[in-house]
Amino acid sequence: MYRSETVCVAVARGADALYEAFWRPERFASWASGLSQGGLRQTGSGWQADGPEGPVTIRFSEHNAFGVMDHWVDLGDGRVVYVPMRIVANGSGSAVTLTLFRYPDMSDETFARDLDWVRRDLEALKSLAEQDG
Repeated sequence: MYRSETVCVAVARGADALYEAFWRPERFASWASGLSQGGLRQTGSGWQADGPEGPVTIRFSEHNAFGVMDHWVDLGDGRVVYVPMRIVANGSGSAVTLTLFRYPDMSDETFARDLDWVRRDLEALKSLAEQDG
């Protein structure tokens, strides 16, 4: 079992509207800075992006009624990173959560850096969502 941390950001926008605005893979690059360098490109095998450490292939969960935005990042070296993400109703707004796992080859420093990165990215999503909404 891996150590994990879940980052949660409150967004002043209803959960259904927020999910509909951001669930599409093409929209991830607007807030997920690790995917924004070259954008996402759809291929026959899924989606490709230029990640911080080189090209990656990403598989996204299908559109659903539950606010699930899970994705799996294939690093190209046999490792696949699972990223569970949810948008759930929180009163008239939403809670956006993303869980980060600390895999065995990840140092404490890298895990802490990645947690900060996730926080910044979710804050970027919040900013976009509240401007658009």
